[in-house]
Amino acid sequence: MQSCRNCPCTSRSRARTATARTQRSSRSCVTSTRAGSSYRWTILAAGVVAQASFSAILLGLPAIAPQIRHGYGLTLTQVGVVLAALNVGLFVTLLPWGIVADRIGERAVLATGLTGCAAALVVAGFTSSFGGLVAALAAAGALGGGTQSASGRAVMSWFGPEERGLALGIRQTAVPLGGAIAAGALPALSAHISLRAAFFGLAAGCVAAAAIGTALLRSETTKADEHEDASPPLRNPRVWLLCAAGTFYVTTQISLIGFLVLFLHDDRGVSTAASAGVLAGTQVLGGAARIVVGRWSDRIRARIVPLRQLALALAVAAGASALLVHASLWLLVPALAVAGTLGLSWNGLSFTAAAEAAGRRRSGAAIGLQQTFLSGGGIVAPIAFAAIVHATSWRLGFALAAASPLFGYALLSPLAERRS
Repeated sequence: MQSCRNCPCTSRSRARTATARTQRSSRSCVTSTRAGSSYRWTILAAGVVAQASFSAILLGLPAIAPQIRHGYGLTLTQVGVVLAALNVGLFVTLLPWGIVADRIGERAVLATGLTGCAAALVVAGFTSSFGGLVAALAAAGALGGGTQSASGRAVMSWFGPEERGLALGIRQTAVPLGGAIAAGALPALSAHISLRAAFFGLAAGCVAAAAIGTALLRSETTKADEHEDASPPLRNPRVWLLCAAGTFYVTTQISLIGFLVLFLHDDRGVSTAASAGVLAGTQVLGGAARIVVGRWSDRIRARIVPLRQLALALAVAAGASALLVHASLWLLVPALAVAGTLGLSWNGLSFTAAAEAAGRRRSGAAIGLQQTFLSGGGIVAPIAFAAIVHATSWRLGFALAAASPLFGYALLSPLAERRS
């Protein structure tokens, strides 16, 4: 027996067996959340549905802004307050929802948040006053805010860094996708049934997404998580810079997307249906741009460099739209579509950068913090933009929006990846 154990053939066999076992173990640790598990695409699909249902509210309401304005007898500034109400609720609860998602998991947060959001939308449908509408939409934002962190954290956990930009880009495509669907459906519901039916339709979408998320989402962790830097995002200066820069990007996004229908309808005399069609088309293009940008960032192994380049492109496109405010619609509409597409393109990349800066175990809190900043911008931007337009002109409003991403460009300079 001793001689057999010392036999070179047996030793080599044992070595090969041990090596193979080590390689299999190593691969299982590294790829369990990547190509080794096709279920990650199911997780991504559930995240897309959940985010689309909530984004349909956030980006779909501008499509029926004229109906809301006339139905409630609102001024332009009050319309800005209504459009900002969801972000008021989001601002308060996004970070807490992210921390809760890190502690108890994505499924419970998503199901609870979307169900509560649906209930608030039903209340919004029954309210008949400006104050009641604002309160109901703020509650919908506060309850639905868990969707942002939960669905993003789930996707972050199941995909590795080599395809995470693409995956989170696809997930963030749900934002303009939900907006595009709502931009097509809400005006039809409002025109052919009632404004109340539009709110009920949004609520139904949230209930369906909550059911899908409850059925499909599950947690995935690896041994790599045990060795990950778990420093809180609130102490991470990289996360703070990303959050602050994103605020300047989102200001331009909301100024362009949130008032596109109202501008084309009220100032240029385009029908509500045609204006909503332009908005829907822009949302679709913006969604495609998020996927392309995410894949681009994976290929060049950088997040900040593309973010800064997008800031420059967005500033140029929004500035061109400001110059063409009174030009032919054949020139103005394409300019607005390009600017809106660029205004929507950056979000998935910023989302990915913030989540990666914090690490997977703390990604919920990082996403919550980042989305809190974006919601803060979402509160200020529509109110400020509407007030500026009301006091001056659409041209000045768009021109100021064009300048905003340049501040984000400057803030991200210290974080830009350097070529070796």
